Amino acid sequence: MTITAHDLRMALWQCVPRTGDVAGNLARLDTVLDESARRSVDLLITPEMVVPGYHLDADAAGRVADPPDGPIAEQVRSMARRHGIGILYGCAERGLDGLVYNAIRLVDRTGSPVATHHKTHLFGDLDREMVAPGSTMPPVADLGGWRLGLLTCYEVEFPELVRSLAVRGADVVCVPTANMIEYDAVQDVLLRARALENQTFVAYANYCDRERDLVYGGRSEIVAPTGEVLAAADRGPALVVADLDRSILVESRRRYPYLADRRPDLY
Repeated sequence: MTITAHDLRMALWQCVPRTGDVAGNLARLDTVLDESARRSVDLLITPEMVVPGYHLDADAAGRVADPPDGPIAEQVRSMARRHGIGILYGCAERGLDGLVYNAIRLVDRTGSPVATHHKTHLFGDLDREMVAPGSTMPPVADLGGWRLGLLTCYEVEFPELVRSLAVRGADVVCVPTANMIEYDAVQDVLLRARALENQTFVAYANYCDRERDLVYGGRSEIVAPTGEVLAAADRGPALVVADLDRSILVESRRRYPYLADRRPDLY
């Protein structure tokens, strides 16, 4: 399938985390890319920190942190080229400043790097003790005629961040996440509200099962700008696939002209 400005087939990989197993997690990614290729997927989104696992301390994160052009980056780029699929994946990244960040990286189907985002809004002591907060605006990147805004997990719960992506032209807000089961309200309420109020698709890829003392809620989902859930997982491992049609954006923005009717001079 060829990406056009009117059609994007997206997949969310909902998986059980494997803490610290970098080689094994990359092998699993290769396997799910093979399945995604058979289903003609254009873009695969993984959970947050899918390469090393999310529940790490600072020492462990530092040991597995990949430089921007490091071996993990090169291996994933090679997978993208081989399978012909764009990938948005999570890892620990060693920045040029020497600090370790919770990173998501977008690679296109040719293996070319498109954008990287360092998580800016850290959740709880685990995040704050593991990585440094990012300090740059979340990117909006072009992929096959679509504008993708990139956020990580907790960040989608801040309306200002999602709105900033929308006013910069995002068609889809892509969110690798590690959301625990006690925060199901994010899927029940916030994702649908973010999609509707910002007139974007929202794609939310979560873990399932347990990682040490954390229990993840699964329920990865793709939400339309109407607030309708186009596709969703339950609690277990899944590959969630949906076709995003630009005509839905056009019609929804006509019906709900929130972006056009904004009065930023008042706020």
